[in-house]
Parts: sequence; structure tokens; C-alpha cells
Amino acid sequence: MATLNVPPALTSPRDDAIQLYRAFKGFGCDTSAVINILAHRDSTQRMLIQQEYKTMYSGDLLKRLSSELSGKLETAVLLWMHDPPGRDAIIVKQGLSSDTLNLEAATEVICSRTPSQIQTFKQHYHAKFGVHLEHDIESHASGDHKQLLLAYVSVPRYEGREFDNQMAQNDAKALYKAGEKKLGTDEKTFIRIFSERSAAHLAAVNSAYHNMYGNSLKKAVKGETSGHFKHALLTILQCSENPANYFAKVLRKAMKGLGTDDTTLITVIVTRTEIDMQYIKAEYLKKYKKTLNDAVHSETSGHYRAFLLALLGPNQ
Repeated sequence: MATLNVPPALTSPRDDAIQLYRAFKGFGCDTSAVINILAHRDSTQRMLIQQEYKTMYSGDLLKRLSSELSGKLETAVLLWMHDPPGRDAIIVKQGLSSDTLNLEAATEVICSRTPSQIQTFKQHYHAKFGVHLEHDIESHASGDHKQLLLAYVSVPRYEGREFDNQMAQNDAKALYKAGEKKLGTDEKTFIRIFSERSAAHLAAVNSAYHNMYGNSLKKAVKGETSGHFKHALLTILQCSENPANYFAKVLRKAMKGLGTDDTTLITVIVTRTEIDMQYIKAEYLKKYKKTLNDAVHSETSGHYRAFLLALLGPNQ
């Protein structure tokens, strides 16, 4: 039976492994070939390529990539090779390690993920590092920030879109009493509401707060809290409403001014490519009147630039 318009022949993971092996051989690495293959393979394909590579060349593809690539490109490609929960585990582990302590990066991942994403990456975390995520939070975070993260990774939250308006108003009142209305701040109330409520419910609390007190909850959080605790609350709040908008802002901040915060650029692009990148690109364009691709193009160069742009896809 003849089929019309046959799709182009897709390469198999085995073909990809052979092509990669060829790219590594010889004098210098054919980096463009490596990027062209890996940037266009999904999570399952990348896993299969690693398995095929091991079978055929009894070598570890990640180790080989690490020795062939360097700098920012190496960081980005190695992170990309993992599946989303594996990546989250790696970023959070690095953020919560004494030698590479980066509480901001760890906070950003934890507080922007959905409850089911958190459950999955907690399992990966334990399997990969032999220690529970909570243990590392306990060891490296402190104060209200620590309490919020511990609650956030352990409370199973509802993920649906329904919420109870009356409850949202009660929460808005409780937050007003705990913050703007009193001298000092009752952090426990903020921790409880921000860690126990669903994203849809928090978004409703936010608008109820605005209607009742004429002030945004975001502004209240900024005025009442500071440091990592403030960052965690703001991340949870903004991601409850619009994660794509939140990440567009994070990317903008990473590229604004002198120098580029490449760590943030890599983390956000690599971790959101398989989740909501088309929405982030749309938000970026709407907010900053410039495509995300153009912004990344002007802040990066060489193979590193080529890889990030390949992940971002068409410039629109």
C-alpha cells in the first residue's frame, strides 16, 4: 500500500550514537554536529542514545561530552542530557552543597515546580544522591526560608483550577493581618498559606487581596520580608499566576545591564524547553518588544549561542 507524503527518515538512537562517536573522533571535536543532534532530541531519545553509545563503544556518553566540550556549552549540554526531574535534582543539589552553595537557584527550581514535579524530582534526588532533599534543605537553608522550603516540598497540593472564593478572601485577610496590618510580620501565616494552597487558589488570594486592600500581595511580600524568604514567596506567588511571565522576567534580568548571568540563562532555557518555552517566548515578546531569540543572540556567542538558539526553536 503506497503512502503519500512520507515524513523524512528519522534517525534512530543507534545512528545518533554513531554520528556522535564520529564527531568526537579525529582532530578536535565536530561541535556543530554534536549540537545539531542533541538539541533536537527529546528526553526519551537522549536516554536511548546514551544506552546505545554505551552498548556500542562501552563508553559513557556524558563523560565523553564532558571531555570534548568546555565552558558554558559543556554546562548547558550536560544539563540538557538529563530528563527534567533529573535536571531539577542536579540544580537543587548543586544549590544545596557547601562548596557550590546557590540558594537562589535551588529556591527558584523548588518554588516554581508543580506538586507532581516536586514529588518526581524528590525521588530522583534520593536515588541519585542517596540523601533526602529535606535533609539538604535542613542543612543548608535557615530561618523562615528553610521552614517554607520544607513545607513546600512536603505538602501535597491540589493541582486543579477550582478554588473557593470565600476561602481565598479569608486567606487574604489572614495575610493582611500577618503583614501590613501589624508591626513586624507573622511569617508563620505566610509560610502556611503559601505552602498549602494550590496555584489557582493563591492567584485568587492575590486578586482578593488587591480588591480588599488596594495593594498588591506582591508589594506586601516585598515590604514585609527579605532575602531568600522573600525570593521564595515571590516565586511561588508569581508562578501561581503565570509561570511563563515569571521566567520571561528572570531571563530579562539575567541579560540586562553589563555582563550576562549565564548560569541563570542556561538553567532557565534548558529546564523550560520541554515544559513551556513557547509561552515564555510569547510573554517575553509581549513584555519587552523583542524576541527572546534576539535577546539571547546578542548576549551569547559561538557554539554556546548556537546550542541555546537550537533549544529555543524558531525566532518568533
